[in-house]
Amino acid sequence: MTTVTDTDVLSRVGNTPLVKLDSLSHDNTDYFAKLEGHNPFGSVKDRAAYWMIKDGEERGILTKGKSIIIEPTSGNTGIALTGIANLWGYKVEIVIPEKASNETKDIIRNLGAKVFETSDDLCPKVGAGTDQSIALATSIASSRPDTYYSPNQYANEANFKGHYVGTGPEIWKQTEGKVTHFFTGVGTGGTITGIGAFLKEKNPNVKIIGCQPQQNHLIQGWRNFEESAKPDLFLKRENVVDDWISVDNSEAFSVVKEVFEKDQLLISPSSAAVYACMKKYPIQGDACVVGIFADDGRKFKSVYANQNVMSEDDFENCLKDAKHMSELAY
Repeated sequence: MTTVTDTDVLSRVGNTPLVKLDSLSHDNTDYFAKLEGHNPFGSVKDRAAYWMIKDGEERGILTKGKSIIIEPTSGNTGIALTGIANLWGYKVEIVIPEKASNETKDIIRNLGAKVFETSDDLCPKVGAGTDQSIALATSIASSRPDTYYSPNQYANEANFKGHYVGTGPEIWKQTEGKVTHFFTGVGTGGTITGIGAFLKEKNPNVKIIGCQPQQNHLIQGWRNFEESAKPDLFLKRENVVDDWISVDNSEAFSVVKEVFEKDQLLISPSSAAVYACMKKYPIQGDACVVGIFADDGRKFKSVYANQNVMSEDDFENCLKDAKHMSELAY
């Protein structure tokens, strides 16, 4: 029997597949999804977590047997940090909004992290509990700086670097340098600025399009900048974004079944929101369009049932028949 080692798991961070979306492609315009669910802990945030922990060790901030990693997250970063930190021998505490899916919170707990939930009504203006989670994690970390380390994905350059040296070059190579348009949502800003900066250096004419959700949205991991502040990491390089397109909850959730029926992909709400933005954004002439599908739909059975996207039985049938589902490390 083959034994899976920690090195084997970590070697699977990155190099995710780029899959053509037949449902959107037409004539000489090709659409592709970068399937980040193929990272070992199931999302694009594996990249940021890996680079931030590695950076903390290299700078001597993290000490095995002593340091506790604490981080605010709406979900995927919590899973990635907990999974990867455990492999490297660190304890993890995660601060997460109540609004995050139950499946997400269960995965984080099962991976071994202590979980603190922040109430969505602490600050109704920003909604979704994200800013409250940041405040609580910062308070805990600052009270015991000798023990706690918060990577702070919202300002950590290692988050940007993971995409600048990883995801961006992958997309360039996988499209043979033909990419003309790139779409992604913005949470910390690491993904859009890291990939955007790299692609712009290779070809200044590549259009970087930011996808923004409605206020009081249900897109886990994203920010609406009218109700929530722009993260420091994003502010450093926000000029890399050429254009913005907005998407509301109904537009995002309405395409989940469409993408399954036409492309056999079971996608997450954020991936659905990117798809909806790609679908309605006007593109003329020959083009090679790439969107980040940050994770797949496996963590969202309860969310889809609550939003009447599909019943739990329908979800299980889709899960069984879906293509491009990766083997996860949890």
